Amino acid sequence: MNIDLSNKTAIVTGSTLGIGFAVARGLAESGATVIINGRSEASVGQAIGALKKAIPQAVVRGVAADLGTAEGCAKLIAAEPEADILVNNVGIFGPQDFFEIVDSEWTRFFETNVMSGVRLSRAYAPGMLSRNWGRIIFISSESGLNIPVEMIHYGFTKTAQLSVSRGLAKRFAGTGVTVNAVLPGPTLSEGVEAMMKSMPIAENVSMEEAAADFVRKHRPSSILQRAASVEEVANMVVYVASPLSSATTGAALRVDGGVVDTIA
Repeated sequence: MNIDLSNKTAIVTGSTLGIGFAVARGLAESGATVIINGRSEASVGQAIGALKKAIPQAVVRGVAADLGTAEGCAKLIAAEPEADILVNNVGIFGPQDFFEIVDSEWTRFFETNVMSGVRLSRAYAPGMLSRNWGRIIFISSESGLNIPVEMIHYGFTKTAQLSVSRGLAKRFAGTGVTVNAVLPGPTLSEGVEAMMKSMPIAENVSMEEAAADFVRKHRPSSILQRAASVEEVANMVVYVASPLSSATTGAALRVDGGVVDTIA
């Protein structure tokens, strides 16, 4: 299977680290021109340097913008007005008890995790439709189906992404523009590593082993019985971004290691 994204421009939001960076790398390896996004010039510059070091022939640009605000989204759109592939990856998460989550936190999670994708899809989809080809991908989560009691505000935003992606796919029915959601399960990204380090971990245990223990204790329905790597998630995203996925749209594609206990 040969994925060729030559002459395609891909925007990956929140792509300086973690799943976003792995997706950016996978798209660049497939020949796409990749736009890196992060909140600071320093983080964007570091990610561009790392990507070019790994893939010397990569065509990569960057835009520093906080997509948790309408102004940040407008900055990205002004800097990069066209895209063939939009990966709505930017997101925030963190455990917090329901009774301690103030209104401003609900709003912050919604603006960052949901409205960034809404605003960017609204901006880039018309160009895709005019060319009759495009890919919009929302990085949701198994938490959108299996709402975590310790992160209800996060789970609610991931469910909202599924609604938006399915609705947009139906809105673009009969065109060459597809819209899908990818649902990672527990994934050993830098953000998850930081969260793991805030929890009690036995001495002389690797991060991979600690993450596997977390999965077994807190996501016992996992069939994989370990955390996925960011590259494993990126592989699904790169396929969905490619011409090979032309008959896949309106889907919620799980890369959750079987955490969601359903056959559908």
